Amino acid sequence: MNPEPSAIAVIDTGICNLRSVTKALEAVGAAPLVVRSPAELTATGAVGLVLPGVGALRDCVASLRASGLADSVRAWIAADRPFLGVCLGMQALFAHSEEGDVTGLGIFPGQVVRFRRPPEFKIPHMGWNTVRFVQRNSPLAAGLSPDSDAFYFVHSYHCVPADSTLVLAECDYGGAFCAALARGRVFATQFHPEKSQAKGLQIYRNFAAVAAA
Repeated sequence: MNPEPSAIAVIDTGICNLRSVTKALEAVGAAPLVVRSPAELTATGAVGLVLPGVGALRDCVASLRASGLADSVRAWIAADRPFLGVCLGMQALFAHSEEGDVTGLGIFPGQVVRFRRPPEFKIPHMGWNTVRFVQRNSPLAAGLSPDSDAFYFVHSYHCVPADSTLVLAECDYGGAFCAALARGRVFATQFHPEKSQAKGLQIYRNFAAVAAA
C-alpha cells in the first residue's frame, strides 16, 4: 500500500470515539487509516499515529496488549515518530494509574491519579476549560492562544509526570494539572480535540503538519 503524505493511523481499541477522531482528521486534510493490529499498522505506511480512548483505562491497556499494539506504540514513540494520544491515549503512556490499580505502558515515568479537589469541584471534570501552553513554541500549539483557548474535557483522573519538562499545557480545576504533554514529535492531550470545535481542529491540523513534515 502506497502511503499518502498525510496518512495517519488511528488505533481502534474498541472503546474509543473512533468516528469523531477520524472525521476531525479528515476535516483538516489528513487521511486517517484505522488499525487494529501491528500488521495493519505496518501495511498503512502511515506517517503519524493517533491513540484515542474513552471509558476505563484498564480496558484500553488490555486491548492494546491483546492486539500486540502496545509494543507497536512503544516502538513508535521510542523512534520519535509523530504520535498523538487523546484522553485515555495520554493516560495509557504512564507507568501506573489509580483507576483500577492499572499498570500502564510505562513509556513515561509518572502516575495517573484521581482528582482530589474541594466539594465544589465536581468529579468528573466535564466541559470546557481554559488551557495554558507551557511549551509556547511547540508545533502542536501553532495558531492557538498561549493562555486563553478553551478545550473540552471529560475525566476523573489526571496525569502527574515524574518529569515536569514533559508538560506541554496546564489547566486549572481547583489546582493546576497536566492538560497536554510533548517530547520531540510525541504529543498527548487530556482534553478531546475532536469535541473542541475550531480550536480542537487546529490541534489535529498541527499534528497532521508535524506528521507530514
